Amino acid sequence: MQIRNLSVTFNRGTEQEFRALNDLNISVMEGEFVFLLGANGSGKSTLLNAIAGVVRADAGNSKLELCGKDITYLSLHKRAKQIARVFQQPADGIASELTVVENFRLAALRSLGRGLRIGTNQAFRNEIRKRVAVLEMGLEDKLDRTAGSFSGGQRQALSLLMATYQKPKLLLLDEPTAALDPKSAETIFRLLCSIVEQQKLTAIMVTHDLRHCVRAGSRIIHLHEGRIAHDVAGEKKEELLLSDLFGWFDTATSNF
Repeated sequence: MQIRNLSVTFNRGTEQEFRALNDLNISVMEGEFVFLLGANGSGKSTLLNAIAGVVRADAGNSKLELCGKDITYLSLHKRAKQIARVFQQPADGIASELTVVENFRLAALRSLGRGLRIGTNQAFRNEIRKRVAVLEMGLEDKLDRTAGSFSGGQRQALSLLMATYQKPKLLLLDEPTAALDPKSAETIFRLLCSIVEQQKLTAIMVTHDLRHCVRAGSRIIHLHEGRIAHDVAGEKKEELLLSDLFGWFDTATSNF
């Protein structure tokens, strides 16, 4: 993922005009697992929304490339075939009124686009049963139950499996554990780390839990007022302590 001169301004030309992102330049290499940090209003969610196509970059020099292809003006729908996303609220990533099988069928249609008959045979059900069984939540025997009948942790686990049903070129994780109880949050965090590692995914995860950053991932980007305050990877990232990350938030203002 190549991000060049990315700026996003809301309410342009009004008294409420606010520049959420300021000329960001970020290169995310294939296979990187990036944690995105920052206080509320720092631009984290706006950055994910700009990458996903939910919000548009300001006109001018802003440019987004994915695997060498310009996606700056590509629609949200077309980006969804290449960019998968897991949201903070489990209900946002899964259709509660549909069954587990029906939800996975939607995921297959989005990523594969092979027509309306995909996901209607027994082979598809068997595949979903096998994938869901990996969660060890007993959901493989509940494929015909509506997703809304499950707990938040179960729904978020299913959302993660759906998002990675076909290996996406980029996985966006928007605080996927924030709305869960501590036990479920730990389960989902371990699951997503395992999936990212096994599939060798390129992933960007927004989190407010600094412990995530010292436990996993290959890089940390810290935003402040729409700009990059810190960008640490490799050995320097491995050497970071929780106290270092807390210190970033204490000193961010003085850097601008």
